[in-house]
Formats: sequence, C-alpha cells, structure tokens
Amino acid sequence: MRISDVARHAGVSPSTVSYVLSGKRSISPATRERVLESIEVLGYQPHAGARALASNRSNVIALVVPLRPGIHVPVAMQFAVSVVTSARDREHDVLLLTQAEGEGGLRRVAGTSMVDGIIVMDVEVDDARIPTLRSLSHPSVLIGVPAETEGLTCIDLDFDAAGRACVAHLADLGHREIALIGQPPSVYERRTGFAERTVAGFEAEAGERGVEATVVPCDAAPAAVTAAATDLLRERPGVTGLVVHNEPAVTPLLEAVRGLGREVPADLSVVAIAPDDLATEASPPLTSVSLPAEEVGGRAVSLLMDKLDDLGPPEVTLLPPRLVPRASAAARPALP
Repeated sequence: MRISDVARHAGVSPSTVSYVLSGKRSISPATRERVLESIEVLGYQPHAGARALASNRSNVIALVVPLRPGIHVPVAMQFAVSVVTSARDREHDVLLLTQAEGEGGLRRVAGTSMVDGIIVMDVEVDDARIPTLRSLSHPSVLIGVPAETEGLTCIDLDFDAAGRACVAHLADLGHREIALIGQPPSVYERRTGFAERTVAGFEAEAGERGVEATVVPCDAAPAAVTAAATDLLRERPGVTGLVVHNEPAVTPLLEAVRGLGREVPADLSVVAIAPDDLATEASPPLTSVSLPAEEVGGRAVSLLMDKLDDLGPPEVTLLPPRLVPRASAAARPALP
C-alpha cells in the first residue's frame, strides 16, 4: 500500500496525504477527515524511514532500565511498562538500554539519531551520566532526582515526603520507637536518590516527633531478612513499628516476625513503601505508601514530548505520597 493509493481512494493529491500525515500544512477538516478515513479503510502504514526523514524524527525514545544488583526487577519493570505503554499511545516506540551501557550507550544512541529523546531510570545523587545528558542535543527526562537539577527535567515520587508520612502515621498511633528496613547496602553505597531521600524523610520526621528511629539496610534474600529482623528485635526490643522500603523483603520479614513470636499489628505495626498489589496481597494487608509506577512513567513520557515540542517543562516534578491505612498498623501496644 502506497501513499498514492490513499490519495486515489480519498480523491486528493499525494502531497495532500503527506501534509495530513506530517501536519506541516493546514488542511481543511473535511479533507483531513476524508484522508484519515481512507488510511483506516486501506490499512495504510507510513514507511518509518520515510516518515523519519520527512519529520526529522525517528518516533523512538530510549529508556535506560536498571538491571543490576540491589534492584527489584519486577518493580523496575512496572515503571518500564508504563513508559512503553505511554509512548505507544503517542505513536513512539521504545529502545531499551541497560544501566551497564552507561554514558557510552547514551552517546551511541544520540550520535546515530536512533532516538528522539531519552528517559533514564534509577538516578543517583551524583549520577555520572548527568554531564553526558547535559551535553547531548537530544532531550532527556530522569525518573529520579540528582543533587543538581539545573537544566534537567526530573519526575519521581516525593520519597522524602513518603518517609515522613510513614513515620507520622506510626507516631500518630502512639509508637515511640521504630525502625526502617531499608534497601540493600549496595543501593545506599552508590547513593541512589530514592533510597537516600526516603531515609532523610524518615529520620527528619522521627527527630521532629521525638521518636527513636533506627535504619537497617537489608539484602533481599530471605535468610538476610530473617537475620536482620532477629538482630533488630533482640537489640531493640522496644521497637513497635516498622517501615519497610524493600519490596522483596516484605514477605520474609512478616514470616520472620511471626517466627519471633510477634503478631502484626498486635505487637508490631508495619508500614510499607511498595506497589499496591504487593501491599494488598500481604498477610495481613499492609498500610502502605503506593509506588505510582504508572503515573510516573506516563508523566515522564509527557515531559519528554513537551521538551521535543519546545514547551519548557519544569525542572523537578515530585508526586505527593498517598498513604493508605490497612490492617498491618495499629495503636502501640500497652507497656507491660
């Protein structure tokens, strides 16, 4: 099927069909509707290479996904799927790059004009990719917030506020000694932004509320989670509230707590920062701050499209946390 076939079917010139597809010239609504109807009836698909040459765009965006130790892949893929779905809604395909490709991968896809723009996930506080992103002519959007945001476009959950919300909820329930079961140590060692900001909010809110707080980095392996819970409750027997910011640790943590003779929430309240499906399927269902993967991914694509259209989006967009009370958190148990 060629553009001339569409033109013949619609009773217009091939150039008119081309203008309808590219939007480079104003076409009357009636003529545009007739051309679009012919495209649909005939099942015409514009040639990708020709369309790219005509529009100076590839209609492809690159997404850098974090596939490395310490990353919970199922949650990372929720964000990735949201980006892919939102991009397709805007007639863009997605080229996946891995974190390991680093700055070289960014230069490669930009230098060959393979993509129109780049979305980067799992941003570190002092991310080594930032100077490269700033130097490229291609627009980019970060899912995550580095220390210096000037000239960048960033979108994320407000993890500082999420950490604060979890502490505030437990404090309002009367808990005076709490702990954060956090990300694996490697995540903090490389100064991943979302992890650092959660700890900062957790500690700041605890300090302001006069709550005694402990941060426990934790590998996700069940044995490591059990050991961390055992050590914590042995060394800090007064802990009555836990905030969990480690998705794969949730189930083994609840099992470890029960194995130590603690009931949730009668003896120990638990609040998680986690996807809704994980929180609702836990036993008991967890009070949680949702990870809005679908919204973050969709907003990242919208921000990138705005940059492609020179609309000048804001530097930083932080989504406010949404804490949903469920069965895992209750008033602090009475002191013996």
